[in-house]
Parts: sequence; C-alpha cells; structure tokens
Amino acid sequence: MKILVIEDEILIQQSLKKLLEKMGATVSTVAKGSEAISLIKSEEFERIVCDLMLQDITGFDIIEDSKSIYSSEEISNKFIIITAYSSDQVLTKAREYGCIVLNKPFSDMKKALDIMISGKTNE
Repeated sequence: MKILVIEDEILIQQSLKKLLEKMGATVSTVAKGSEAISLIKSEEFERIVCDLMLQDITGFDIIEDSKSIYSSEEISNKFIIITAYSSDQVLTKAREYGCIVLNKPFSDMKKALDIMISGKTNE
C-alpha cells in the first residue's frame, strides 16, 4: 500500500507517516499542495491523505487538478480529506467528490489509520 500524506503541520505529517508505516504502508509526505500535485502526476498512490487547508492551496484544489489523471471513481477511492474545519460547506463539497472526511484531532487514532489504509469507514 503506497500512501501520500499531504499535511503542512510537520508533527502531524511525521506522526501519520510513522504510524502508517508501522501498519505496513509505504508513505511519502509533502507539506505543499504544489509539491503534492507534482508527485501525484509522477507516481502512483493507492491512497492520498490530504489536509484541506494547506499554506499554498486547498485539498480541493489538489483534487480538481487530479481530475486530469484520475476518474471521479478513482478520486473517491484514493482521496481522504483530513481537516480541523469540517463545516457543512466542506462536507458537502467532499461528498460531491465522494471523499471520506476525517476530523482533526482524530477522536480514535486506530480507526482513523484503518480508514486511511482501507479507504472505507465501515459504517
């Protein structure tokens, strides 16, 4: 399982990397959306865990850009949005993409990691 973590808070980024690697995933990390887009276009990832509010662009901008290489179904299967700002507007837009949204801080870290690996909420 190859995962890209796009997160500008370095502590969260590195923690997710370590925990996902302990679960057997190969994890790449970036802090900037522009770097993420380059990586997405040059490498294949099974899962993309994307913070919504980055310093340069939003997670939704990254998803929009990814439409040039992924179908809508692939986007909904690959992308998991993580955010501390889950307003109704954010949740509605995420649903349009078919993406899972995980709220930070994670209330159940094991469950959040399982979702990042499986791409399913089991609900």
